Amino acid sequence: MTMQITTPAPQAPAIPGRGRLRPLGQHEVRITGGFWGERQDVNARNTLAHIGGRLESEGWLPNFDLAAAGTLPTGRRGREFSDSETYKYLEALAWEIGRTDDAELDKTFRAVVARVAAAQDSDGYLNTNFGHPGQEPRWSNLEWGHELYCLGHLFQAAVARERTRPGADDGLLPVARAAADLVCREFGPDGRSAICGHAEIELGLAELSRVTGDERYLAQARLFVERHGRGTLRDIEWGREYYQDDVSVREAEVLRGHAVRANYLAAGSVDVAVESHDDELLNALRRQWSRTVARRTYITGGQGSHHQDEAFGFDWELPPDRAYSETCAGVGSIMFSWRMLLNDGDPRYADLIERTLYNVVATSPSADGRAFFYANTLHQREAGAPVDPSATSPRAGSALRAPWFDVSCCPPNVARTLASLDAYVATADDTGVQLHQYVPASITTTLPDGRVVAFDVETDYPRDGRVRVVARSEGEWTLGLRVPSWASSAMVRIEPAAGDAEERTVSPGQVDVKRVFAAGDAVILDLPMQPRFTRPDTRIDAVRSSVAVERGPEVLALESVDLGGDVSDAVVDVSSPPAERDGRVWVRIAQRVSTDTGWPYRSTTDEPLADGVEVPLVAYHEWGERGPSTMRIWIPSAE
Repeated sequence: MTMQITTPAPQAPAIPGRGRLRPLGQHEVRITGGFWGERQDVNARNTLAHIGGRLESEGWLPNFDLAAAGTLPTGRRGREFSDSETYKYLEALAWEIGRTDDAELDKTFRAVVARVAAAQDSDGYLNTNFGHPGQEPRWSNLEWGHELYCLGHLFQAAVARERTRPGADDGLLPVARAAADLVCREFGPDGRSAICGHAEIELGLAELSRVTGDERYLAQARLFVERHGRGTLRDIEWGREYYQDDVSVREAEVLRGHAVRANYLAAGSVDVAVESHDDELLNALRRQWSRTVARRTYITGGQGSHHQDEAFGFDWELPPDRAYSETCAGVGSIMFSWRMLLNDGDPRYADLIERTLYNVVATSPSADGRAFFYANTLHQREAGAPVDPSATSPRAGSALRAPWFDVSCCPPNVARTLASLDAYVATADDTGVQLHQYVPASITTTLPDGRVVAFDVETDYPRDGRVRVVARSEGEWTLGLRVPSWASSAMVRIEPAAGDAEERTVSPGQVDVKRVFAAGDAVILDLPMQPRFTRPDTRIDAVRSSVAVERGPEVLALESVDLGGDVSDAVVDVSSPPAERDGRVWVRIAQRVSTDTGWPYRSTTDEPLADGVEVPLVAYHEWGERGPSTMRIWIPSAE
């Protein structure tokens, strides 16, 4: 059943007006530790300051000062879209302030907003790369200029601030509204019939409409969505599918083209469809999500197999060593899946979110939060050189995490995701609360009929598969627990504060526990965490006859620092199942003995194998932390 959402707006990135589920925001969910709590702390302590420092030292934030002073283009630094990194940084700050009430961060936020606001033109236009004397005119390069893209991120930052600090007097929301009003005048029904070459404005406008109640912004978002596929952007070497201008959103069968653009457009299209009650559009997006996941998504949840255009490949085109799997595409995929989950309530969406969080978002930042992977390969053939912590990498692909890039969209994207992660943990409906991601947390919310639901989540997931939910409130309600698709023998146990316990086996999907809870009642979900071999669909020919190893939601990798040699000749013995001991997963690995003959092709393929040895694997999100190495997820099998 679809419900109209009438409870007070949560502190959350996406708040649809209707849907099967209502998101619980930061004031309702507080992550209290564990895997993601540790990463939120690093994000708050190190990453935000690192990003702020780099925005200053690279000149991207000072660009706003130059615009305010009227001296542009002299002195401007950074790519045409560098304004957006400041806006994503502001959004990350807003969510972190909402999470922690950090007064110093609030001062930083206000200081950055003041510099941005000073750069805005009197009619609402805001960009440091276009529109000033000596620069290209406004809106003159919609294919590559990213003006509307940047504004979309500005709008999302303003939404985050208004949701976490309603009515704040820092001025960001008026700045965003002035820019949005200009966009509506310029690109409305009587204006330019055009779109941006990088989708994002659709997301920003839809959420800005929700937070302000201004229907013009939703109408403009809908216009942008509907204009995709009309061929208004110039054709390029990768075709108009690169920026999703080849086929309308309604007619598309699968996500295609640039993976970040595709996911941002899909997420914004869900917002438009939900608010417009457009079931045809929603059905198209369900179709696209399903085929993309089934045929164009890596085992890590990563998306995008082309380096040259940062794009999706064809169906089944998922080469591990050429995986681009941009971190931002992972963030966009989570945004798309979360919106579909809120509307449909299907746990498959939360399964993909979990996979992408653990194996893309968690993989990008280093343990100290000051270096990042932009692309996330599944097979590193050459060990990289140590990275200078003060350097800026000119390349997206890197063998080791880099402190900054010429194109640094990923660091602030990771930062805003981690800062807002509390709002991706749980939802509510008329009957109770659903847990989608398992983290230590304190959760309190009020159902539409006034019932208060309060409970704590105790878990060391994914190190351990036990999730214990302990009620703090009394009354009848339903607890929904997601059972991941890989958890074929999960158990649920109900332990009342008084009375006998009961337990049962549950299947993947969602299990509902409806009862009259008393304070102290516990519901325990035990997920099987034994490491397992995973085999690919045989149509993914790049990894045919190979296996990967997974444990719970984590994908594992073979790294040369553990093997004691290069991973390229490694072969795994699948007759010996992966074993867990000393806190690590071990597999039996043999090295193929290869001989160079001057020509890499021959009539026979028999090559001897050295004696196998037990080798520990590393969680993929931890690879590259011990210095230069080679790595692979898919390992040829000796069957």
